Amino acid sequence: MTAPDDQTQPAPAAESTIARASADLLEHLADKLGARASVRAVYGEPVTSGAVTVIPVAEIAYGFGGGAGRDSTAAKHGEGGGGGGGAAARPRGFIVIKDGTAVYKPVRDPWMSIVVPLAAFVTGMAAARLARRWAQRA
Repeated sequence: MTAPDDQTQPAPAAESTIARASADLLEHLADKLGARASVRAVYGEPVTSGAVTVIPVAEIAYGFGGGAGRDSTAAKHGEGGGGGGGAAARPRGFIVIKDGTAVYKPVRDPWMSIVVPLAAFVTGMAAARLARRWAQRA
């Protein structure tokens, strides 16, 4: 006869406590990050000089996560936890309001002014070489 397994399993009350703690953590993170998600986060405070008003525009991204756990093996006993969150903001442009007219002006990445024309040039050169080779084979 073999000895019964000596695995201790958390009681259902302990499991629900861990699950509740994880849910509370996620809810707390969502509340904290959600409180910062507002129109002001995307559209900054307007700046007025004379008859011109400028409103900065940004792209805002929020994220959060959480976790829980438990270990039911006899050799180890553990619990769990975890959580995290973050936010990122990138300038996208600005709105200029002048004489009753609003105009959006995007902020361009200076690398895009170099990379896109360079990629188009390299692609054109490669296409021209391929066309010449195919013409020589025919």
